[in-house]
Amino acid sequence: MTETLSRIAREAGELFREGYHASKEIAFKGSVDLVTQYDLQVELLLKERLADAFPGYTLVGEETGGGTGTPENAIYIDPIDGTTNFVHGIPFCAISIGLFAEGRPRAAVVYLPILDELYRAEAGCGAYCNGEPIRVSHEPLLERSLMATGFPYTKIEQGDDFEWVMRTMRSLLPCTRDIRRLGSASVDLCYVARGTFEGFYEVNLKPWDVAAGWLIVEEAGGRISREDGSDYAIGDHIIVASNGRIHAPLVERIRA
Repeated sequence: MTETLSRIAREAGELFREGYHASKEIAFKGSVDLVTQYDLQVELLLKERLADAFPGYTLVGEETGGGTGTPENAIYIDPIDGTTNFVHGIPFCAISIGLFAEGRPRAAVVYLPILDELYRAEAGCGAYCNGEPIRVSHEPLLERSLMATGFPYTKIEQGDDFEWVMRTMRSLLPCTRDIRRLGSASVDLCYVARGTFEGFYEVNLKPWDVAAGWLIVEEAGGRISREDGSDYAIGDHIIVASNGRIHAPLVERIRA
């Protein structure tokens, strides 16, 4: 399953790389939410290839939609996770494909075409980067942990999401080694899986942002939860990921 997803992601990566180095037509889905013609082109290519390879699945894409609610058998597609990075020439941007069967993550690929890093996982089979096994960090202490987070587009409203970001930053920053913001949730999750970050948390992500990275973290030995530490479900408002060892104190600080 992941071999097919990887092949499709690499094919779409050629168009992704072309767009990364080309002049772009930039439009806005919101005040600060960018989209380019390549977001749509890459997604349409992915949907065409995935429809042929997985005919029994609902294809849900960031740019073209597809399906309503949370289909039992679905493939969640983010053609360019990190479009702002893509536009500004920052290589932390990715193609994210997460396959769900019976409502659970079963196979995942996150491909960073500019860095040529391909992360993949299949339920029960471990997680890999460019064919090599990856595992989460062994760090047990929150104060020695490097964290990652992101800022929601709703920040412009300075409402509940904005206040949550500021509150959690105030709570966590003094208690950790530091906090990074790469600008792509799927990349952040993969970097938790490979042990670069000990943890990641974010508010107001969409299913296509996390569907692939979720499984990759778990198959690398990490943990995914809600803000309160309970089981995460696709579409939840807040996601917390970690190496598992720091999960309890991380959740405690986020809730503080």
